Amino acid sequence: MQHGQEHTDHDMIKIEVNLDDIPGEWLGHVMDLLFQSGANDVFYIPIYMKKNRPGTMLQVLCENKKKSEMMNIIFRETTTLGVRYYPLSVNRLGRKFRKVETPWGTVSVKEGLMQGEIVQQAPEFSDCKAISEQYGIPLKLVFQEVWKHLK
Repeated sequence: MQHGQEHTDHDMIKIEVNLDDIPGEWLGHVMDLLFQSGANDVFYIPIYMKKNRPGTMLQVLCENKKKSEMMNIIFRETTTLGVRYYPLSVNRLGRKFRKVETPWGTVSVKEGLMQGEIVQQAPEFSDCKAISEQYGIPLKLVFQEVWKHLK
């Protein structure tokens, strides 16, 4: 989601489910489907379940209006028989983008704004990766060059 102004989203939910009998290869597929359907964030956490069985907790952050769609994907694509969900609020920084010129090309930088002040900066990974691959240079050198131009 692109937000120009700092704000709080109050109509969000977190959906979570513990999985102990799902092949690891399926997890990436499930994540892709959830993001394609509008999830704001999807992640997995290694856990231990009853009888010390290793498992995976799936957590999805999305707008409440997406709850049914997300749960449909989870029930159809995983081995779970039930999910938990919780309402929550998310405080978001304002965001803007700027361009930084490097010797190899332009990189977009995302800036996070709190009360109008830049408090976060992050070079766009895809821009840096493309430059790294195009010029055969280490990715970390591209990031280092961009960081030289940031305050």
